[in-house]
Amino acid sequence: MDPEGAAKAFVDHYYTTFDTNRAAVEGLFQEGSMLTYGGEKFIGAAAITAKFTSLQFSSCKHHVTTVDCQPSGPAGGMLVFVTGTMHFGGGEPPFKFFQAFHLMPAEPENFYVLNNHRVNYE
Repeated sequence: MDPEGAAKAFVDHYYTTFDTNRAAVEGLFQEGSMLTYGGEKFIGAAAITAKFTSLQFSSCKHHVTTVDCQPSGPAGGMLVFVTGTMHFGGGEPPFKFFQAFHLMPAEPENFYVLNNHRVNYE
């Protein structure tokens, strides 16, 4: 799969999983993975999943506007940059977000998230 196709497939899978079963995103991270979310840092798949499952909203839907990717290093990693909006079930106005993923190959045609940085803004 080409890098652009792989990045888009990952982004689709990530947000579908996050929106429908947040606890299941744990499988996309490893123990050395790191998340920065709202200025806080979380290390390891369990800590990252605990942060996601503790978020105060019960339902959400991500709408991706852009997905850009760049190759990252000789190990076959990718940097993926995403912008979009996040909608909540209660009719609140959507939040705009920017999210960056540093993906590393886990096995042929699969990746895990090494680093993840997310910023919500209005």
